[in-house]
Amino acid sequence: MIHIVFQHADVAVLQKALELDESLQGDIIEIKDDYAVGPLAGIYDTEGYQERRAWWKALLEVSPYNTDGLMEMVDDRLTAHNLKKRLEENSKEVVWIWAGQNGHDVCGYYWLISQLNDFVGCIFILYLNNLPFLNEKGNVFYPTTLHEIQPKEFLKAKKLNRAITKSEFETDPDEWSRLCTENAMVRILEGGKKIVSKEADFYDMDILKSLTAEWQKGNKAMHNILLKMRIKTGDVFLLWRMKQLAEQGQIELNGEPSKGWKEFEVRLKTAQPEPISETI
Repeated sequence: MIHIVFQHADVAVLQKALELDESLQGDIIEIKDDYAVGPLAGIYDTEGYQERRAWWKALLEVSPYNTDGLMEMVDDRLTAHNLKKRLEENSKEVVWIWAGQNGHDVCGYYWLISQLNDFVGCIFILYLNNLPFLNEKGNVFYPTTLHEIQPKEFLKAKKLNRAITKSEFETDPDEWSRLCTENAMVRILEGGKKIVSKEADFYDMDILKSLTAEWQKGNKAMHNILLKMRIKTGDVFLLWRMKQLAEQGQIELNGEPSKGWKEFEVRLKTAQPEPISETI
């Protein structure tokens, strides 16, 4: 059995869940890219793939993260190749794709499923779409990501697994092809598996609403932005948008984000007082 997840934080919580149920034992594979943002044109071709990697590299170079290490770690094409090889070599192998109700996971699902149409019948989906779970205090809540769920609650979720149908293997790649053709910079989940393309400035209002006229350290500002956002995205993308807003004169950045989240400050652009003209 092979388990697929789309966010790094999901790996640890799913691993704990597998330890509670021997019938679920298997390898956990993470699809590491966030296909909900960034260019998609020609993504399965060498040129399109390299264009996307260059885009991410440009964002990472001006972020607090180590660009070389991260770029080397993310090779989803190789991951998909190795997955297909395992399925070809073992006809009894099954794949469980776990996805939460968020654009990151659903876009990752579309990217992956569009490459697995030769394996109808052995690919299963567990899409935790608008489903109630219990949190640590025993209260009901509706998680949007897998890592919000307690490991023991996954044992209930496993009952939701179903084989991806032949018709889905026909329609889902078409949906992904549409998104790749649109080649927008942002993609959000509107409900079910419906992904809608948005402009690059989609999250700008979330940034502006979370900043004030007072300077804030980068780590605090990012925490506040992510906390208040209804539709989430990654901090690297948000930092890139901060830089765009600073260039547009809507906010001010002071310091070097590439040196660390605490090494820069950010605030809303304050209006400059009009010069007082002297009357004679």
